Amino acid sequence: MFYFVKTPWLLKKCYPSYCWDIPSADNAIYLTFDDGPHPNATPFVLDQLKKYQAKATFFCIGKNVVSYPDIYARILHEGHRVGNHTHNHLNGWKSSDSKYLSNVEEAAKYIDSNLFRPPYGRITRFQASCLQKTKTPYKIIMWDVLSADFDLDISAEKTAKNVINNSKNGSIIVFHDSEKAFARLETALPMLLDFFSEKAYQFKVVS
Repeated sequence: MFYFVKTPWLLKKCYPSYCWDIPSADNAIYLTFDDGPHPNATPFVLDQLKKYQAKATFFCIGKNVVSYPDIYARILHEGHRVGNHTHNHLNGWKSSDSKYLSNVEEAAKYIDSNLFRPPYGRITRFQASCLQKTKTPYKIIMWDVLSADFDLDISAEKTAKNVINNSKNGSIIVFHDSEKAFARLETALPMLLDFFSEKAYQFKVVS
């Protein structure tokens, strides 16, 4: 499995209209969680964030919001932010433009947000342009650091190190509140929350 833990600067430069990081005047990082809500992983994440008075952004799949409305409501009630992650976790490179855009629109019935993250980070320039030109334009949120918690071949400790060793002020970090990632997430998330808290970082929502 090939992926970049740290997003190369050249990739960011090639797609300047996407948000890759958020420079901040103070020490702040931006935790994001993809693919939820999930009945086990998402409540765990919320409990951990509460312990550290940390805020995060959850990029939700529409069908999961439909399945777990109470968990989705809890995300919002506890002061976190949400974003659209399509209704069925579609890969933009493998979907027709009409199907992809209508799937985002379907998710928007349940997710009230102008933030959008393409599943797998895969979206065509045309699809992105259409989303950025809607009546309420979407802000396409990518990332600076990938935890790789989805990778079954790495340990939870390696997942934590991916984030700790590559994050800096303004980094947008990706985790997944999903069944596949949970075995690594439940160990790695408390580790990095503790590490960055000791260094006086703030955990903010994407805005």
